[in-house]
Amino acid sequence: MSSTTTPATKTVKVPGPEHPITIERNSARVVVTIAGRVIADTRDALTLREAKYPEVQYIPRKDVDMSLLERTDHATYCPYKGDCAYFSIPLGGDASANAVWTYEAPFPAVEAIKDHVAFYPDRVDAIEER
Repeated sequence: MSSTTTPATKTVKVPGPEHPITIERNSARVVVTIAGRVIADTRDALTLREAKYPEVQYIPRKDVDMSLLERTDHATYCPYKGDCAYFSIPLGGDASANAVWTYEAPFPAVEAIKDHVAFYPDRVDAIEER
């Protein structure tokens, strides 16, 4: 595994045998619902599998009702993927604070997730693969 340091002194790591990351197109239709509303509906989701973490469905922004999301000031950093921004879903109340995340300028190894968002399963009603 190799790593470098960005000018902001953040460590950048490249996925490898010790920390694998794979991204594959999901052939299923993925639908995300909250408060009785469909917030995302796509046939173009990407399934990201990272090390021993649960798999995550990344949904293209074009298939998400972005008008139902509210950008927050919350931000995190992943040395494998980059800077992460968050959205809350007002329809879901406090339980849906920072429920959605996105890597707007992901590192080259995970560039496929650019212009996609992901949802925390416990902050929405359902993420269904149909």
